[in-house]
Amino acid sequence: MKLGFFTMPIHPLDKDWRQSLREDREAFLLADELGFTEAYVGEHVTDKAENITSSIAFIAWLAAATKQIKLGTGTVNMPNTHPAAVAASIAMLDHMLDGRFIFGISPGGLLSDAEIFGNLDADRNAMFLEAINQVLEIWAGKPPYDLQGKYWNVSVRRTLIEDIGQGIVARPLQTPHPPIVVTAVAPFSKGVTEAAARGWDPISANFLMPAWVKSHWPKYVEGCERMNRTVDPANWRVAKSVFVAKDAATARAYATAPDGPYVYYYHQLFTKLKRGGRLELFKTRRDQPDAEVTLESICDKLIIHGTPESVADQLLSFQQEIGPFGTLLYAGKDWKDRELGRQSMILMAEKVLPRINAAGAGAST
Repeated sequence: MKLGFFTMPIHPLDKDWRQSLREDREAFLLADELGFTEAYVGEHVTDKAENITSSIAFIAWLAAATKQIKLGTGTVNMPNTHPAAVAASIAMLDHMLDGRFIFGISPGGLLSDAEIFGNLDADRNAMFLEAINQVLEIWAGKPPYDLQGKYWNVSVRRTLIEDIGQGIVARPLQTPHPPIVVTAVAPFSKGVTEAAARGWDPISANFLMPAWVKSHWPKYVEGCERMNRTVDPANWRVAKSVFVAKDAATARAYATAPDGPYVYYYHQLFTKLKRGGRLELFKTRRDQPDAEVTLESICDKLIIHGTPESVADQLLSFQQEIGPFGTLLYAGKDWKDRELGRQSMILMAEKVLPRINAAGAGAST
């Protein structure tokens, strides 16, 4: 198993924005130092708590400061940006990272973002497909492009001066384009199947119950088999909320405190998803009554905490429940206590991951 990092940072509303951005950046730099293989950052424009507004801009801030880690958008919310802007920005970012870039895409899940960009009542899945198709066509094609869509048109026919470079959208360093990943949120996601059929790979979100995470694998297999693509669990990434401390009492206190960053994280998501009619993600079965879904039950099921030994055992049990996967994405949280936040990542990389892989090696011999 490889270890990665995924943060959709949720910070206290009164926290100094400069401090939260510095700490988020520091977490990525620490992940690079610890040998995390990849790291992703989310984006939202209209959320004071989830206050990274552009994953592209944030990753650009990290490009020269990181050495080996692959960095990914988690995700670019495609309906909210013109495809030509996405194509050009991602191409530049891939060059800035010398090819250490992974292109994470989605229709976007924050309803206030959809409203401010004018697509709240639109078919955002259709917009998403048109946008990514046009991005890929821009990279694969030549000017004047001439792409006509329902939502966007792309052309430089009237202004192209090809011999001096005017009207040409840059291509990424990686060919034909950077690896593409999609964040899987819905149980039994059809999107996972369609993504797999196109050669893309899934990230299962850290706010899904294990039963729904497990449901993503057969959908991925279905898409791969449709296109005669090799089915490999190494391509499946699973995000998980984990807190590791040197002693169990510290771990329990920090991960379960009502005013702590882990409970705050799920309080934010619980409120948003409940209001948006997506409470099913937090249910343990589809016919579970809404009244049974509480913040306490969510935190109890979705937060893994403890000593390195305990966390390793819990993650091995989780892996046994959902099936083998290639990369565990440690889900970033606010650093209410900076030292505990750093220590958790260090223990995860230096103590927990080796124990998991040693157990896996022992099971396969």
